[in-house]
Amino acid sequence: MNRKVMVESHSPEATRTLAYQMGQVIQGGEVLALHGDLGAGKTCFVQGLAEGLDVPSSVYVRSPSFTLIDEYPGRMTLYHLDLYRLADVDELEAIGWRECLDGDAVIAVEWANRLEHYLPATYLALTFTHLEDDSRRITVETHGEPPQWWEKWAKSIA
Repeated sequence: MNRKVMVESHSPEATRTLAYQMGQVIQGGEVLALHGDLGAGKTCFVQGLAEGLDVPSSVYVRSPSFTLIDEYPGRMTLYHLDLYRLADVDELEAIGWRECLDGDAVIAVEWANRLEHYLPATYLALTFTHLEDDSRRITVETHGEPPQWWEKWAKSIA
């Protein structure tokens, strides 16, 4: 049974805080499929997630649009994929997408719709929607079994 929570973010700082809170409770092995238009807040979210995963502040988290994947060290490894410029899935296979799924890393995938048929059975879908006042609605939905930390995190952001 999928579970869903929606929250409005009125600033990039609020988006980073939401992600930071998730990064603090996340346990590893999660795949986050990020959906939304350009400028919707996906990379901003990953920056907050990295902070919550204790990626050193000296490490700049950017969108890996040209390299497709960046790896960040922290309490657990964070793989950040940006598939906006992905030509085809073979290109993703060549850079080792499947190896990222092994272990306890956290994987955040921007433009995850390009990888939809290759996502694991259990993942979190995050949809970023522009609102009229330049705010964002962030919808987080579980697919498959929700992670153990889900209920506590969902209540903390409500």
